[in-house]
Amino acid sequence: MTFGDKIAWDDTVLPFQLDNSDIRGRIARLDGVLGGILKQHEYPPVVEALVAEMAILTALIGQTIKLRWKLSLQVQSNGPVRMIATDYYGPQVEGEPARIRAYASYDPARLTEADPFAQVGEGYFAIMIDQGKGTTPYQGITPLAGGSLSACAEAYFAQSEQIPTRFSLSFGRSTETGGVEHWRAGGIMLQHMPKASPFAPATDGGTGEGGLLQPEDVVPNGPEGENWSRANILLDTVDALELIGPSVAPTDLLLRLFHEEAPRVFDAQPVRFGCTCSEDRVRQSLSIYSARDIATMTTEEGFVTADCQFCGAHYEMDPATLGFEADDPGGQDGA
Repeated sequence: MTFGDKIAWDDTVLPFQLDNSDIRGRIARLDGVLGGILKQHEYPPVVEALVAEMAILTALIGQTIKLRWKLSLQVQSNGPVRMIATDYYGPQVEGEPARIRAYASYDPARLTEADPFAQVGEGYFAIMIDQGKGTTPYQGITPLAGGSLSACAEAYFAQSEQIPTRFSLSFGRSTETGGVEHWRAGGIMLQHMPKASPFAPATDGGTGEGGLLQPEDVVPNGPEGENWSRANILLDTVDALELIGPSVAPTDLLLRLFHEEAPRVFDAQPVRFGCTCSEDRVRQSLSIYSARDIATMTTEEGFVTADCQFCGAHYEMDPATLGFEADDPGGQDGA
């Protein structure tokens, strides 16, 4: 894919509402965020595609939640790609960017040239919300089904939240004029706005694979259902290049798709690649171990080492400063 001049919508999430349809949504574009995520690893193309899809889903979903700390998406499977994990950290101060990180664990010998989703096999898709200290994290899961990670996310919202939700995503390698090839992703998320008394789906199973509920299974009847169907028909007309950009602004795309639904936009949320790892966090995680345990972790060179799977940071620490029996916790005597 080759595009013209870039515009100022890269690495943002734009919230919007369709006033005539009781539907809210998000448009996201990721460029530098994906570069920050993928340059940490040399993933094969099929793994890169899955990480890109997971990252754009994370950006879209994370912006819909009032986060005090973190939203996580995770795939666990028995396939060649064993795990994909993403974190979305909400901004601590209004106007600051949110941060996204991601990584994948896979078995190179089992990867094939098939569709990326075929690499995940059987397993589950999970969404976790952690609002920080003093709160109990929430987790919801749904089986891997439907042919894509976005279909899994749609099933999650239907099963766990009874909120009709649709995603239209596009991602791939692109080249802007005069630039180098790199990954871009874009997408639209639609959600029927929940009411005080949400629609209760039928209890005899859904229309999805294995009886999973699908968005259409939890849509209210009557005018609200008609509004949802109409918005989805319009969404299905979107072009992959319109989603990915950067030649079409999200605001122009909204008008092209939904001008009769009275779209209203809100302030865009910038997002950046960012990791929360630090030596202090590693030391804290090791503080529960005894000196004997720490000794088993010590290398022949006399260090305890740790590597961040998200950003690739490497830490080397003196074992005498680690664990609950350390004489100098944190190594502060030499600071």
